[in-house]
Amino acid sequence: MHAKIQRLQAQADALLAKKSSAVIEKTKSLMEEHGLTTADIDAHAGGKKRGPKPGAKAVAKSSASAAKYRDPKTGATWSGHGRAPGWIASAKDRSKFLVEGNAGSSAPAAKKSAKAGNYIRGPQPALYRDPKSGATWSGRGRAPAWVANAKDRSRFLIDGATAVDKTPVQEAAAKKAPTAKKAAVKKAVSAKAPTKKAAA
Repeated sequence: MHAKIQRLQAQADALLAKKSSAVIEKTKSLMEEHGLTTADIDAHAGGKKRGPKPGAKAVAKSSASAAKYRDPKTGATWSGHGRAPGWIASAKDRSKFLVEGNAGSSAPAAKKSAKAGNYIRGPQPALYRDPKSGATWSGRGRAPAWVANAKDRSRFLIDGATAVDKTPVQEAAAKKAPTAKKAAVKKAVSAKAPTKKAAA
């Protein structure tokens, strides 16, 4: 039995040596073809032997520490960037998945005050709630049917929420619109006045 193992081991070593020599021959021919020497390879690789790159461990540590969400069942993590994994994609409240170190920075973008020309991206807090279905709306985008036709949207406001304020640009446009209408009416009246005088 021992002799058989030694014979198989010798065959494996011979096969490995044969494959290695083929790879070495191919490498030599490529080096000759492109005019390279081992010094060129050492200079390109920094003269170091094979192994993990020096920054590889640091990158792995920083990506692991950058995890913002963790699945309590599997331990899988997500940084909060890119497509959400299945275990958090359908969650309504992602705060229960937050890693403890990131609990304070749950949604800083939503808490910023809106300034003129400063659109806050991403999900917004709900401002309106339908008392019948419980559906909510943030006040952004197309209004759902239950609030779109309402004359007074304030009855749908969630406690503590204020109606979505117009931006200064929208307010300026609203102020200019009546002025433009008045000017158009004045022009129409002044255009009609000379014809009346001519007729008289």
